[in-house]
Amino acid sequence: MSRIRQRAVRGERLPGDEFVAKSRFHDHQLKCDVIKIMPGEFYVASGHIALATVLGSCVAACVWDPITQIGGMNHFMLANAAGHLDGRADSMRYGAFAMETLIRHVLAAGALSHSLQAKVFGGGQVLRGFTSSDVGMRNAEFVLDYLADQEIPVTGQDLGDVYPRKIYFFPDTGKVMMRRLPVNESTSVLMEEQQYRQRIAREA
Repeated sequence: MSRIRQRAVRGERLPGDEFVAKSRFHDHQLKCDVIKIMPGEFYVASGHIALATVLGSCVAACVWDPITQIGGMNHFMLANAAGHLDGRADSMRYGAFAMETLIRHVLAAGALSHSLQAKVFGGGQVLRGFTSSDVGMRNAEFVLDYLADQEIPVTGQDLGDVYPRKIYFFPDTGKVMMRRLPVNESTSVLMEEQQYRQRIAREA
């Protein structure tokens, strides 16, 4: 897989623009605005802002340029489109499109391709009964392989196991705050992921 180097002109519409997260609120403890990223969404930002998501078997990649202090985060559900749902690959629910979309938007925002770094999280074994019990493992393997192919170093990761995770990513510093949620909280995360899967199946 060739490295994604193309940079869009500022303001130019890119594939995936429709999947930009729109939920925003102010967190008084963090003293900044927080963008909540749901399954199938992503967001790119700079400055003092937090990008947040909750992961079960899904994976989130935080891609960041320490020189320009621009970064973004995505949240995808399946490693690839083969054999799943409508088979379309042009959706943020699939890892390849989610990763390409995130990287292109980070570069379009002004990040430098040669200094990109990544931190990856999720892939927990919490979706018992969802196609197979190794969905999370496949997602984790995919994101590591993809970043290796793109020659983007992984500077931090917490993948696998059975725990859901709550993530806060700060694109101005590259810092990530992660909390492993109790296993008994997996039910709510599982329901959210299953509802997302059912919704996209209806759309298909």
